[in-house]
Amino acid sequence: MELEEMQSIWSELSGQLEKQKKLTDKMIIMMTQDKFRSKINKIAYPELLGTIICFGSAILILMNLNKLDNWYNMISGIVSLLILIILPILSLTSINRMRKVEIATNNYKETLLSYAKRKKQFQTVTKWGYYLGFILMFTIMPITTKILNNKDLFSETKRVWPFLIAIPLAIVFFIVFSKWVMKFYNKNINSAESLIKELEDTGI
Repeated sequence: MELEEMQSIWSELSGQLEKQKKLTDKMIIMMTQDKFRSKINKIAYPELLGTIICFGSAILILMNLNKLDNWYNMISGIVSLLILIILPILSLTSINRMRKVEIATNNYKETLLSYAKRKKQFQTVTKWGYYLGFILMFTIMPITTKILNNKDLFSETKRVWPFLIAIPLAIVFFIVFSKWVMKFYNKNINSAESLIKELEDTGI
């Protein structure tokens, strides 16, 4: 076999190997992208369900604003409305931004920086959600009593005492549940970040 023929065969084999490597790299990136979005979806689906509940509650309050016939019920209603509408929008927007991080089109460094920025935004929204959710727990109680039973929670002592007794239990439940949710969310967003970091080890 002549040298030129051997060089030609080697060049052809090298080209095929390069194509195979590119195809393999592309498949790895696509699989990573799918796994990445799957991790983010584990956060997105519960938040979507929460958004439906929040918007449903907001609509119920709006339809019964006329029942909030004193200043503290009206203030509670307005504060509850703002939290129920604004917070889910901010949460879903920040999740969608994380989900839209493109692993395939950006290089490793750009992808990691982009995700880190969006992850921080989501964690900020989550932190605000914790504080606003705590406020909502108190503002929603009097208007729920008024809308569903047409009774003022603070007008009679016999209604106030159960409310005061329930407050410590509600606070404990809220803190425990919120910490569990945050732990679940952080686990998934950190796992999604790890998937991006793993690409560096593959040399893609």
